[in-house]
Order: sequence, then structure tokens, then C-alpha cells
Amino acid sequence: MNRKLIIKKTKEFVKAELEGEGSGHDWWHIVRVYNNALDIAKKEKELNKGNIDVFVVELGALLHDIADHKFGHSDDDRRDIISKFLMESEVEKEIIDHVVYIANNISFKGGKNKHKMETIEGEIVQDADRLDAIGAIGIGRTFAYGGYKKRVMYIPDSDLDIKEREAKEDTISHFYEKLLLLKDRMNTKTGYKKAQNRHRVMEEFLENFHSEWNGEK
Repeated sequence: MNRKLIIKKTKEFVKAELEGEGSGHDWWHIVRVYNNALDIAKKEKELNKGNIDVFVVELGALLHDIADHKFGHSDDDRRDIISKFLMESEVEKEIIDHVVYIANNISFKGGKNKHKMETIEGEIVQDADRLDAIGAIGIGRTFAYGGYKKRVMYIPDSDLDIKEREAKEDTISHFYEKLLLLKDRMNTKTGYKKAQNRHRVMEEFLENFHSEWNGEK
């Protein structure tokens, strides 16, 4: 099993699947998650976190958004697509199962996914994915996704009744429902450290957004 060749083929496969995707889950998102995952793995190794299978980290980062539930797919769909591709690349079954496990458990899923990653490789890929959802890049991706879903930018709570406030899906609400929670949900020390500045960037953005919205600036 030539791992370098498999990674090359996987990059080509994922790029063909996701290039030009308009919701913020495109090929360049994968590239950023991949690079961040490798950096976290390197730093966690330096912190003596034990054995880390970098090959699994690479495959998990590259394949984590294939057949994602946001595009109407199920866990079974994702398992079948990833398994078929990796089997054709002659990847060992144990590694395939690990990569499928990561892909099927990485997502925030509207805060309903309570599963705690059980492997260090899963924790690393999940942290890398969450890092790309926050900070300056996260802000950009949030508005890209909002446009993709045809969501309004912001609806002040004062304009809604109680039931509407609970159900509203404007883009700014997404920061409070998900993105501002991610810093404290990082699995690794390295991921948590990286999240600090990105979290502050979002807080500053929201402070300026509300001030401008209210005509205070």
C-alpha cells in the first residue's frame, strides 16, 4: 500500500467532488482542514500524546465532507462512498473503518451530535474542521452558507415573537447557536490554543456588526 500515492489519489477524488461547491464546504475548505489537521497532529505528538496515525488523519481530513448530511446524504451513503473509494485504492479495512467513523461523527449537526470522538485521530480532524468554522475564515464561510441557504443576514429579536425567535435562521444567529460555542469544544490542547484568537476575531466582528446595525458607528 503506497500511502503517498493513496493520498494523491484521494486529493484528486475529493477535488473533483467538491471543487466549485458554493456553501463554504468546497475543495479549499478541505485543503485548510487538511493543513490544520497535519499541524495539530505534529504539535500533539510533540506534547507526547502517544501514537498518532497521520495517514488516518490525512484521509479523515480529506474525506470528512464527502456525501455530507448538509447535502441530503445519510451516514450509510457516506460509509458506502468512502469505503468503495478506499477499497479500490487497496486501503486496509481497519483504516477504512476508522476513516468512516471520523466522517460520520465529525459534524456539529445543529448541536445535536453529542458523540465524543474516541480516537486521537478523530479528535484532531474534528478540531481542524471546527477551526475552519471560526475566525476570519469562519465569518466568510458563514455568510457564504447563509447566501447558499437564502437566509437573511440578521433579524433583530425585537421584531419577532417568542416562537419565531426560537425558530429563526438568520446568519448572525448562527454565530450564537454554533460558532461561539466551538472554542470550548476543542478536543486537543493545540486545537484549543489555535481557537483562542479566532474566537476573539468573531467577538470583535459581532460587536462592530451590532454597533453599525444600530447606527452607533
